[in-house]
Order: sequence, then C-alpha cells, then structure tokens
Amino acid sequence: MQSNFHTHTQRCKHAFGTEEDYVNAALRCGLTELGFSDHGPFPDKDYGLRMDFDELPDYLAAIDRLSAKHEGKIRLFKGLEIEFHPQYLDYYRTLFTDYHMDYLALGEHTYTEADGSMKNIFFAESTAAYIAYAESIAAAVETGYFAFIAHPDIMFINALAWDKNCEKACDIILSAAEKYDIPLELNANGIRRGMQDYPDGTRLPYPHDGFWSQLRGSKQRVLIGSDCHIPEQIKDSAIQLARQMCRGMELNVIETLFPVSED
Repeated sequence: MQSNFHTHTQRCKHAFGTEEDYVNAALRCGLTELGFSDHGPFPDKDYGLRMDFDELPDYLAAIDRLSAKHEGKIRLFKGLEIEFHPQYLDYYRTLFTDYHMDYLALGEHTYTEADGSMKNIFFAESTAAYIAYAESIAAAVETGYFAFIAHPDIMFINALAWDKNCEKACDIILSAAEKYDIPLELNANGIRRGMQDYPDGTRLPYPHDGFWSQLRGSKQRVLIGSDCHIPEQIKDSAIQLARQMCRGMELNVIETLFPVSED
C-alpha cells in the first residue's frame, strides 16, 4: 500500500492544482490511498491561507465525484488540516455530522494560549512559546476529533536554540500522542525546505532529530505526510528521504488511517 493523507489544493491560496490534478498524480505514482486535507476554513472568521468557508461544499463534492470516477483504482478520503481553538468544539463536531468529513488533521499554526490569546507558532519570540503550543496540541488530541498530529515539530522552524523548554514541549506532545494513541506525522515539507543555519547548528527546520530520536524503536505510530502543495510532490525525493529517516530511527510507520477489514 502507498498512501498520502496530507494533500493541499489551489483552494488554500498558496498551493497549485485541482483535486483532479492530485488524483491523477497519485495514480501515476501508484498510490492506492489519497487523503485530501486542505487548510480548513472557519465559519465566522477568515484566518488566511485557506479556502473560503463557502467553498467547503464544492471541495467535498469534488472529492466524492473523483472517488466515484476512480472506484476500484484508488481510495479517496475527505479531510481538512485545521488548527485547534477551544471555541470551535461544536464546529469540529459539525464537520463530521453535517459535512461527513472522513478525518481532521491537527495542523497547529495558530494556537490559543491559556489566557485566550491567539498566537502564531512561526513567530515565536522565545522557546517558552513552545510549551503553550504543545499544551494546545495535547488539549486538541484529548477531544478525539483529530486523526493525526501534522508536523508536530514545526515549532523548530524558528531560529531558536534547543533548550529545556524544547525538551518539555516535546515531552508534552509525545506523552499526549501515547496517551490517546494518535499518530504523529513526519512531514516531508520540512525536508523540502533544505538544511539551514540555526543558533545551535545546521539542520532541517523539521523534522527535528531532537524530537524524533525519542521515538527510536518505540511502538508510537508514525505517518509520513507529503504536505504536498503541487501535484508533483505527492511522491518525490523528499518522501523517499522521509522513509529513509524513519528506517534509520526505527520508527513504527503506518501506511493508512483506514485499514480495510478482512471480514
């Protein structure tokens, strides 16, 4: 089985290609499962770099149409990559009950701190922000609405050196993933960003060795995600490198979120 559950489309305003373009690319690459997870809109506010809320029905209808068209060749799943904010608990539930979503990927870019303020993890001023970010992830997975944690180590994109706060944040995320048995995504888009200079050395922005090395040989489920923003990225060299990294760290890689019953 070959799959990808982190797929964007042109609807999010910073990717390219239609739903059909990605399905065709997946078929050419030999994928048997493709999950669409474009950046999820919110009903009452535009947080930017995501589809408009009124596009959501068309997005889901396009996936349904393509699923019927390619039945027997590839399994397609309807999902969204979306942030967790406590005030939207009813909305997450509605995405399943009214919009018939197959899954939600927890993709924390903005997050809500304990005082209710909203922050963007890409602009962390210190590693202290990582702890609040990790606590937001832990609160999200506790709800049971999310199928996996997308790029759980994306905080390390900031030009900040590894310290005790980083260790604590990683522990919070890894403990939550273990407690609620939720897969962690090793994200290939960080590999595409290339090696960069940081205060503590030259490394990838993410995946970060300090995070993933803690899972060496463990049973924690890991999902490799392309996070593709163009169809050609569905199965590119970054995916191959991601698989090599997982093998090298002896990670427990899963191939699907939706096992087919043998009964």
